[in-house]
Amino acid sequence: MPSGQVPDPDADPAAGPRRRTPSTDVTRSLLDAALEILRTEGAGRLTVRAVAGRAGVAPMGVYSRFDGKTGLLEALFVQGFERLHTTMAAASGPDARSRLVAACHAYRSFAAANPHHYQLMFQPPARLEVGDGAFAVARATFAELEARTHDAMTAGAIRPGDRTETAQQIWNAVHGCVSLELSGIGFTPDSTATFAATLETLLTGLSA
Repeated sequence: MPSGQVPDPDADPAAGPRRRTPSTDVTRSLLDAALEILRTEGAGRLTVRAVAGRAGVAPMGVYSRFDGKTGLLEALFVQGFERLHTTMAAASGPDARSRLVAACHAYRSFAAANPHHYQLMFQPPARLEVGDGAFAVARATFAELEARTHDAMTAGAIRPGDRTETAQQIWNAVHGCVSLELSGIGFTPDSTATFAATLETLLTGLSA
C-alpha cells in the first residue's frame, strides 16, 4: 500500500486497496445501488450482498449504516416518499382546481416511472416495520395533497368540508387507478384518458 494511503474498511477486498471513502459517500453509493437493483430487478432481488457488490462496498458497510436489509428497505421507503412529494409539489396549474389535478397526474407519472419503488412504498415486505420517522415522511406527502384540496375548497372548486377526509378520498381514488394500471388490469384503450375522466368525475362529484 502506498505511504500515506489509509485503507477503506468498507471497501470490497476483491476490488483491491483504495483510499478511505467519506461515510456520506458510502451511504449514498449504497442507496443508489439499492435503488438501481429495485428499479431493474425488483425488491425480491435486493439483498445485502447484491447491494454491497454493486456499490463496491463490503457487506459489513450495509450493516453498519442500515443495520441490514430491513434498514435499507426503510431508507428506500423514505426516499420514495420524498421523491413522490417533490414530484407532486412541482406540479403546477393556473388555478387551485388545476393544481390539484396536476398533483394527481404527477402521482400517476411517478408510479409509472418507478413501479418497483412504488410497490415497495405501498406494499412493503412483511418484515419491514416502518418507524414513526419514516411514516412521517409519507404523511408529509399526503399533506401536499391535503393542502391542494384545501386550496380548491377555498377557491370554490370543490365544496367546503373536512379537508383531510376529502384529500383521503381523492388519494384513495388515485391510488386505486394507479394500482390497477400497474397490475395490468385495465380494459379501456387509453389509460391516460380514463385516469383524467376519473378525476373529472370525482371532482365534479365533490363540487356538487
